[in-house]
Amino acid sequence: MNLQAKERVNPSPVSPRDPRALPPQITNAAVREWIARCVEMCQPEAVYLCDGSAAQQQELLDRGTRDGTLIRLNQQKLPGCYLHRSNPNDVARSEQLTFICTASEDMCGPTNNWMETKTAYAKLRGLFDGCMRGRTMYIVPFVMGPVGSPLAKVGVQLTDSLYVAVSMAVMTRMGDVAWKQLGEGDEWTRCLHSLGDVNPERRYICHFPQDNTIWSFGSGYGGNALLGKKSLALRIASYLGWQQGWMAEHMLLMGAKGPDGKKAYIAAAFPSASGKTNFAMMTPPAKYQEQGWEITTVGDDIVWMWVDPATGRLRAVNPEAGYFGVLPGTNEKTNPIAMRCMDRNAIYTNAALLPDGDVWWEGKTEQPPREAIDWTGQPWTPDCGRKAAHPNSRFTAPMCNNPALDPAANDPNGVPISAIVFGGRRSRTIPLVYQAFNWMHGVYVGATLGSETTAAATGQVGVVRRDPMAMLPFIGYNIRDYLVHWFRMRKKMKDCPRIFHVNWFRRDEQGHFLWPGFGDNMRVLKWIIDRCQGRAYASETTLGWMPRAEDIDLEGLSLTVSQLEVIQSVDNDAVKNELLSQEELFLKMAGDLPKEMVFQRELLISRL
Repeated sequence: MNLQAKERVNPSPVSPRDPRALPPQITNAAVREWIARCVEMCQPEAVYLCDGSAAQQQELLDRGTRDGTLIRLNQQKLPGCYLHRSNPNDVARSEQLTFICTASEDMCGPTNNWMETKTAYAKLRGLFDGCMRGRTMYIVPFVMGPVGSPLAKVGVQLTDSLYVAVSMAVMTRMGDVAWKQLGEGDEWTRCLHSLGDVNPERRYICHFPQDNTIWSFGSGYGGNALLGKKSLALRIASYLGWQQGWMAEHMLLMGAKGPDGKKAYIAAAFPSASGKTNFAMMTPPAKYQEQGWEITTVGDDIVWMWVDPATGRLRAVNPEAGYFGVLPGTNEKTNPIAMRCMDRNAIYTNAALLPDGDVWWEGKTEQPPREAIDWTGQPWTPDCGRKAAHPNSRFTAPMCNNPALDPAANDPNGVPISAIVFGGRRSRTIPLVYQAFNWMHGVYVGATLGSETTAAATGQVGVVRRDPMAMLPFIGYNIRDYLVHWFRMRKKMKDCPRIFHVNWFRRDEQGHFLWPGFGDNMRVLKWIIDRCQGRAYASETTLGWMPRAEDIDLEGLSLTVSQLEVIQSVDNDAVKNELLSQEELFLKMAGDLPKEMVFQRELLISRL
């Protein structure tokens, strides 16, 4: 059953308002004119202005419960929590249906789907025409980034999805605060969204970077429908950053305070299934906690960075106000911080529903429940042959729930970045950790980042997908210009962050992981921080600066120095094969490869 489709039925809207009479709270003339045009095109039955208040959020949650969009969960176990089930054809980002719409294909580049601007508008106007008849249009004003930050961006999303409206209240700084931030200015992102009929044949997520506009039709999934997230905070923001001299990156942002009280901030980019959220919310081993180490989370998914003109240092903010995390495999052992984040005021999507009103997903507990209602609304038992929760089931939770939230998470001035870490899922070739020789080499390391698309249970190398800076699906313009922008940012910095590469997923011949991972990644992080602060030794190798085996603390692990040497070993023949596999990226870019990339490649070949 498609619960989203219920939102088309007569909505009996809360606080109904004639859609032709816009709320007086909207004083910005450009915003009012744009909304009026969208109302005329979409023809909603009513409009509803979201003000960001807790009372209004509860009002909408109650309405969602009444019309079947949401299921209220056990309020004793999960206070303020709700479950949403999406259409089975609408459970993930639709990369093949995501377009960058520009006047010329060259502006879009070879790694994006391109649609010419006028063609895209014409196609989507045909879909949006009358699409909200019988529905409520929710006006969602929001701010990405801490209010008052030099990078804070205002967006206004129009949507006919109640699920999107309540989720945006969690994920962004939503409501009246956006009007105050915007004032009478004209720099704001125009976001138009409709569920349509949730038909994949009529589904488009279109970005118009030159117009600061996003139109999304036919999907209610987070990455396609919460337009402040991937669409604005990465695709549109990466283009704005290129134009304005800053960076929008698909990175976590964490703080690490040592026993001496010094704090370092680390930004890290990991492709899917490479341990990104677990790293951002790491719980250090007991030994490190006793020594006084403290890990805090600024953000788990997106980072905006700029160079402070006064100090020449790179600073960063997390533009989001919440987490949109994957459920399967998350539990008290793998990520206890994430479990605390979602135990109140959270929205679960496509999880299983237990008889007592709790939720469950594969990996939450060692033993599965005896019975449940699966993510499609059907009865489920462990022997039925189906997953109880969808493999991409999610939780949406406010970052204020995080017990390890960094005190600077809402600081408009951001935090100074000491290190940038790239990482992928590689069963062979790539060592546990190494440091790039310098910024230019580090950009090459990030640009050639690869991750295996399949879990190699037998230990054999899976299919390696190149994912530059873990940004391949999110670069809102030509990848050639994106890489050049990374190289040019170095000119603005007096003291640039050190760049590292990690790989938690190397395996032995039997297919077993060689490194324990999770909280024990603190041992590698300590070496990274010590390198940034000039306290750690490193050896020069083919790939970069690497710790000796004795430089990584192994106390308390069932891992010997010789075993660590295996994890850190570099086979030159394997690296040569790695170079050949990078041709996929180089050929895609054809003659557009920045000269700095060619130079760094030649240096690596000469070291080999």
